[in-house]
Amino acid sequence: MKLGVFDSGIGGEAIANSLRLTFPDAEIISVNDHDHVPYGNRPQTEIIQLTDTAIQPLLASNCDIIILACNTATALAIDSLRQKYPTQKFIGIEPMVKTAAKLTKSQIVAVCATPATLGSVRYHKLVEKFGSDMHIIEPDCRSWAQMIENNQVNYNVISQTINDVCDQGADVIVLGCTHYNWIQNEIVELSAGRAKVIEPSESIGKRVKQLLDLS
Repeated sequence: MKLGVFDSGIGGEAIANSLRLTFPDAEIISVNDHDHVPYGNRPQTEIIQLTDTAIQPLLASNCDIIILACNTATALAIDSLRQKYPTQKFIGIEPMVKTAAKLTKSQIVAVCATPATLGSVRYHKLVEKFGSDMHIIEPDCRSWAQMIENNQVNYNVISQTINDVCDQGADVIVLGCTHYNWIQNEIVELSAGRAKVIEPSESIGKRVKQLLDLS
């Protein structure tokens, strides 16, 4: 089995590492587009073009599945890629609004994601379908991916954001960008006793098994 993992930057490595644990015998090929990170502040046409270009090595390697380990690329490019490459299996990543709706008791949820993800049609359909009964806080996290990519995380900024959404009553925090997985432990610590932090690594492995009939 050969799995391809794409992200705009280092966020995809967290997903690739998780897949290596789940599928130790699989060949996992990981590519990124560090030259153009972050994607989250770019227009849709550019995101589609950049994603298409970046996944060419994975297409050339005949990966059984290509995982877009980027919420922004999933939100804005995956439909176009599926149309252009109809025989290629793709798995995308979207903010876990559905899961958050099942977990929240306060009916207040925070979704930490890029502006492009939060403004996308796919995200708004998720909210409409699963989040209509919730109050969803969308804090300004536009600088996070760049900080993490450059290993220049300002933990005061992170702390202020997490404390603010918890103070507003959020009891679930959705990490809607794989870059944020690298600071997940810090976010969990900041929100301990107040909010549960969720991200989609485990669900990707389950989806791979479903698509390849490995369950």
